[in-house]
Amino acid sequence: MLILSLKEGHDGAIAAVEDGRLLFSLEAEKDSFIRYSGLTAEVFAVAADRLDKPPDVIAMSGWIKGTQATDQPSRAGYFGVGESAISDEAGRFFGRNVRVFSSTHERSHIMTSYGMSAFRRDQPFYSLVWEGNIGSFYRIDERGKVTHLREVLNYPGNKYSYGFALADPGFSPHQEFVRFQDAGKQMALAGFAESRSATRVEQEAIDFILGQKNVITGSLKDRMTDSPFHDIGVESDAYKSLAARLSDAIFDRFHAYAREQLTEGLPLLISGGCGLNCEWNRRWRECGLFPAVFVPPCPNDSGSAIGTAIDAQHFYTGSADLDWDVYAGGEFVEDMEFDPQRYEIRPVDYGEIARYLRDGNIIGWAQGRWEIGPRALGNRSILAAPFTEETTVRLNKIKQRESYRPIAPICLEQDVGRWFAGGTPDPYMLYFSHVDSGELRAVTHVDGTARTQTVNPAANPGMADLLTTFGELTGFSVLCNTSLNYSGRGFINRTSDLMAYGELHGLDGYVVNDAFVIPRR
Repeated sequence: MLILSLKEGHDGAIAAVEDGRLLFSLEAEKDSFIRYSGLTAEVFAVAADRLDKPPDVIAMSGWIKGTQATDQPSRAGYFGVGESAISDEAGRFFGRNVRVFSSTHERSHIMTSYGMSAFRRDQPFYSLVWEGNIGSFYRIDERGKVTHLREVLNYPGNKYSYGFALADPGFSPHQEFVRFQDAGKQMALAGFAESRSATRVEQEAIDFILGQKNVITGSLKDRMTDSPFHDIGVESDAYKSLAARLSDAIFDRFHAYAREQLTEGLPLLISGGCGLNCEWNRRWRECGLFPAVFVPPCPNDSGSAIGTAIDAQHFYTGSADLDWDVYAGGEFVEDMEFDPQRYEIRPVDYGEIARYLRDGNIIGWAQGRWEIGPRALGNRSILAAPFTEETTVRLNKIKQRESYRPIAPICLEQDVGRWFAGGTPDPYMLYFSHVDSGELRAVTHVDGTARTQTVNPAANPGMADLLTTFGELTGFSVLCNTSLNYSGRGFINRTSDLMAYGELHGLDGYVVNDAFVIPRR
């Protein structure tokens, strides 16, 4: 059975699953489109080109006919997990009879983590979906039936981001939404705060934000003009402390419910955009309530097309098992050749590249298919040596982002315990760990943590070879790894964009598939 699955709205994507195997997941923002893009003609055309036969099922992730989750539903709609949250009907696709499946956006998140986990599915699970609008726990039984347990907090992701909007003078109360990009910035800023309880004024602001019953819009800021945090500036110490206390308050609500009610000792599956919060993921993994925790690499809406495909497969076949690889995006498009008059072009030699990085150079790295989800995992990356704070400054300048944003390390999996506390494999860069080495200054955040990606040679042999060689050369099988993209756009995926980006922002070289390219001096 071949299933073609589509997710409309922000973070749009198209995924194809055949007989339990993920063929591809193409996100609309990738290939330098605007971040959080909805589906485009381009991504649909690329998906059609990737298929060698028509699908048996068209699966459409439920969405809304408007801008708020409470608007009229499109197909199965946004909310719901029971039988009424799924639809199945006969349809036609390019003149061929197909089944047309739809299930809610809520179910798409649940099924993403359920189907992508490597856990045995002949056991029950707990599921947590926390995203912009949904903040609920569920139980999934041995047959894959989902039961909603409790909404712990409505709009948790939007409420989390709203702290940034409150403090930012550049955020207008006339904006309809909180901004998608603010959550990651707030996570970085929370790391600057000391660990302590909330003050009275902090608690008042937190209680007001978390107590909102309606959709969180920019107009809430007009109701908080008397708050001491209103337009105080996101880099102020007062706001950094509020960011940490707001983060703690949201997690604590969910943890308190889990501690009191989720007592069966089942594994926990996490999805929704809040599944990208590395501090929260670390706390879930270390809290002792669950024998295992799984977060997919695409817990936000970028994984919803995959989740709906899994849901459709489960509906028609009874199986949610999915064979998948994180590098399931598009191949890099070599649409332009590097001019040999301007560039030295050589075959990839990991020793030469490692020496080049050791000497302080920064390169763009594009090999194979892009990563699914929003994090660069070694196929669309900017790489640098991890040893100096000056490297962090230069990388943030190249990326055109704020100086307080940390740079993530990429580390050979077998060596991670040498420099990062716990030494736990983290192939999808989803957990914070403490840095145990004072040498890794470029990848150590102000609170001593890092969002480390670990690389297994079987999963990414090219990156593993580079890390191994760099380790032999320097003693550290660790590099700086940040996403290869223009500010506000998805991963670069063609040579023409890569060359333009490198010349504009000052990259010192490139690896494009099998070629190592250095500008002539």
